[in-house]
Amino acid sequence: MGEVDALAIAVAVALVGGGLALALRLPPLVGFVAAGFALSALGAPAVPGLSVISTLGVTLLLFGLGLKVEIHQFLRREVWIVSIVHLAGSVVIGTGLLALVKLVGLEPVASASWPVLWLVGFAVSFSSTVFVVKLLETRNDTQAVYGSMCIGVLIVQDLAAIAFLSLSGDREISPWVLTLLATPAVAWVLRRVWDALHHELSWLFGVGVALVPGYAWWHGVGLSGELGAFILGVLLASHPHATELTRTLFSVKELLLVGFFLSVGSLGIPSWGQLLVGTLLVLVLPLQGVLYVALMHLMRFRARTSVLAGAAMSNNSEFGLIVMSFGAAAGLLEDSWLATMSVAVAVGFVASTLINADPRWLVQRFASRLRQRPDDALNPRDRPITTGDAEAIVLGMGRVGSAVCRRLESSYGLQVLGVEHDEARVERLRAKGLRVVEGDATDEGFWARLATPSRVHLVVLAMPFHGANMAALELVREVGFTGTIAAVARNDDDLHALAQAGVTTVLHIYTGSGTALADSIADDLRLERRPT
Repeated sequence: MGEVDALAIAVAVALVGGGLALALRLPPLVGFVAAGFALSALGAPAVPGLSVISTLGVTLLLFGLGLKVEIHQFLRREVWIVSIVHLAGSVVIGTGLLALVKLVGLEPVASASWPVLWLVGFAVSFSSTVFVVKLLETRNDTQAVYGSMCIGVLIVQDLAAIAFLSLSGDREISPWVLTLLATPAVAWVLRRVWDALHHELSWLFGVGVALVPGYAWWHGVGLSGELGAFILGVLLASHPHATELTRTLFSVKELLLVGFFLSVGSLGIPSWGQLLVGTLLVLVLPLQGVLYVALMHLMRFRARTSVLAGAAMSNNSEFGLIVMSFGAAAGLLEDSWLATMSVAVAVGFVASTLINADPRWLVQRFASRLRQRPDDALNPRDRPITTGDAEAIVLGMGRVGSAVCRRLESSYGLQVLGVEHDEARVERLRAKGLRVVEGDATDEGFWARLATPSRVHLVVLAMPFHGANMAALELVREVGFTGTIAAVARNDDDLHALAQAGVTTVLHIYTGSGTALADSIADDLRLERRPT
């Protein structure tokens, strides 16, 4: 059987597994892992280059994550406190559970030494970057308070895993590692190249950056190539086309990640003992989730934020598999533990999917059990947002949103409040005299924190992406807003969808400016224009 035939079989089985997972209301990645197990059970030929495909998928995932992350997200004090304390607590919890299993005499735990148990406990202390990021993207919660905390903690966890890999003795650090000090300068050059690059080559530029100065350079000097891709993504995140590149690479990344999940399942069919121990390791997840909630609550986040973060992070990580594979290569534990860990990861994905299926139920069920703090005692990032005397709210303060704010205020005398998720842009706009608050309008938690008085009678959806505007529109309706809603659209289909959803004024973003949208809104509301 040829290489193409083996790839065709793997794709077919993955498609069936992903379809069955969706039918069961599970994420496709669970089906892909099951497909890997099925390929092993059927004795299907190995897919050539599957490990390479897997590495490419994870590299592009972390590069895309870097493009979305602002450095302040993981430099905050609460991120490091939660990360370090939770990592230490999770290692103790995981090792303690294995100690109980050792007392029972169940293999492969019974014959394992204590250093092996501590290493396995360390491996199960991580949350899955792949799973959590996909969950946040599905909910449009990447910029939400709990979402940014999750991403910050994941970054710290990944750094801890990478530190272990560097010290495992499997990889020698080259003296050329000092060349990495030039990474910011390389990023500066890449930004200049990106500015001059034709739009049609942007996706290839992104892949090239992730693989060459990202993966190949860092891996070549003895460090993690995935970390290098992530760092390059972070350094390029402030580029005007970063969000567009992330969207462009989405399909490529999704295709390659299928290979990663297939590789997780293709490690071999686990024995009954490995299957049972791997399943028992999933019992660590609820305890880890409770620990996340407790730590977030101690950092003075709202109960809702704490519960959502704890639920999202309650899963086993692909980095746990990587850590154990490096440990096996270094002779720290037996290869048989890889199959055990693959079961824990796969079953953990299923358990986490069920836990996160209904976030509202989670909040209603568990948030009420936490002590409620007064607003002024909450973490500043999670306090209620007041609109004051605002008569209009503009969601998205890019070029169009900023122009709408200025026009409505200067020409029509309205009190306008802008909402923007980019902290740096918020500061710039405030310095220019605009009233702007930091928040993600697609996050249900933002609207839960927003105290909107009856004085507000206009909401403008000025975010650049149609999906974000539609998500915000749904949330605006859910909070009971009955005033006028206006929006921008990129194409005729978006314009029609917004009009069908009841948006009063819609402007095609390529046929008018923010000023034109403001004037259209004023005409619909019959606002009197101030004399200039």
